[in-house]
Amino acid sequence: MAHTRRSFLKTISAMTLPLCGLSAAGSKNRPNIVVILADDLGFGDVGCNNPESKILTPNIDRIAKEGLRFVDAHTPCGVCSPTRYGLLTGRYPWRTELKTQVLWPYDKPLIDKDRLTLPKMLKGYGYKTAAIGKWHLGWEWQTTDGSQVNTQVRIGDPQREIRNEFAKKVLMDKPIGGGPTTRGFDYYFGVDLPNFPPYSFIENDRLTAPATVMKPDDMFGWPGLMKPGWRLEGVLPELTRRAVKYVEERAKAPEPYFMYLALSAPHTPIAPDDEFVGKSKAGKYGDFVQQTDWTVGQVMDAIRRSGAAENTIVIFTSDNGPENLTYPVLKEFDHASQGPLRGAKRMLWEGGHRVPFLAWGPGRIAAGQVEKEVICLTDIMATVAALVGHKLSNEAAEDSYDIGPALFGKKRSKAIREATVHHSMNNEYGLRQGDWVLLESEKDAHGAAEPEWWREKHGVAKRVHAGELFHLKEDLRETKNLYAQYPERVKEMHALLEKYKNDGRSVPVRR
Repeated sequence: MAHTRRSFLKTISAMTLPLCGLSAAGSKNRPNIVVILADDLGFGDVGCNNPESKILTPNIDRIAKEGLRFVDAHTPCGVCSPTRYGLLTGRYPWRTELKTQVLWPYDKPLIDKDRLTLPKMLKGYGYKTAAIGKWHLGWEWQTTDGSQVNTQVRIGDPQREIRNEFAKKVLMDKPIGGGPTTRGFDYYFGVDLPNFPPYSFIENDRLTAPATVMKPDDMFGWPGLMKPGWRLEGVLPELTRRAVKYVEERAKAPEPYFMYLALSAPHTPIAPDDEFVGKSKAGKYGDFVQQTDWTVGQVMDAIRRSGAAENTIVIFTSDNGPENLTYPVLKEFDHASQGPLRGAKRMLWEGGHRVPFLAWGPGRIAAGQVEKEVICLTDIMATVAALVGHKLSNEAAEDSYDIGPALFGKKRSKAIREATVHHSMNNEYGLRQGDWVLLESEKDAHGAAEPEWWREKHGVAKRVHAGELFHLKEDLRETKNLYAQYPERVKEMHALLEKYKNDGRSVPVRR
């Protein structure tokens, strides 16, 4: 069913109704919160992290100049769906049944319906909540016979033939269950993935236009139905328009808002709009990153002119490191998406999960600061909870630390996190503690292979031990494996990692 602009505005209008029991003063004291999550953006793709970048990112760099830049921020996994789960729940995603890979077309929801989520928590404090962009956390599709794909194939297992056959039973004109509006968001607009069917936008729980024709074979993505005239290049501009519109509409309402803007870029398909083609010095990939920066600028400009900038906090980050395609970009254009790090998306090395993380909040967050505290995207949940005065139970946000002291420039005598768990696409684990990082894997490549030319350039040999131990202060690129030299440290860190796994939490029990 096609949704018109009128229906969009009607939905937004309904979302601005006052919440019973919440005073106007109480609303004003709570800041608007915007989380912008880029997709596959590397630590070194943004200029503020990489002075040698061949890509211009003036809008992202301005956030760093006017706010706070974390240089040791990590995603809970080296791939997409798990990180999104961790951000919205404050829980390590490997605690779910999705131990490897990501969600694939028609997979069920990864977030349990009874689990506290970031938007669900904020709704209890009078916030209006919206998710705009890529979801990739599962749905409940209606079918002709009532079946679901996960009765035939495990969640996260591609099994293309089974899924393509299942797609024939999906009722595209029916409401879709299990999506964002069932997990705490008042409003949703976006796509599951730009490279997954159905190729049509979703608003709340329905396709905005019928997907009635098959995607052409020469169009990037999984086979499936699409809206006639669908353009991959049109996805990011439309998400940008919707986000700007939401900020403008919310500026007219008394309640605070939370907007989770999950961008579709620079994830494949690399599809920059015409006006951005040829603008960077890093090929088409660089052009798409520059368009991503443009999107960030459009949203930030809307926030600044909304009249509520002084009462808004913005976090900008990425869901994992850059895609492997950035190795050819490095070789051809001398642009390092990873910056000084080793590895890329899917991998257990730093480049797979250390990401840009910027925070902006005039009057709350000091401008031009650089923070070296080790943080994880799961920490957003506990930080926001502390900000609004919510006391988290021990059944929620089990791996989320309040990073408010680092965010708001408060003195602290010790690190906020005891340690941080890293995770690869292939269910391999790492543990970061202080300057040390232990990587445990039976494979040398940690979920994906580096090109041999990169190894030769940096003098990196294939691993010969059962794991890897690096001291990041002395060896940020992780080229000197100290595993055999420090057996006691390996033993202690392994024990802590196992404790986190077995306890079901890494945050101390809340009293």
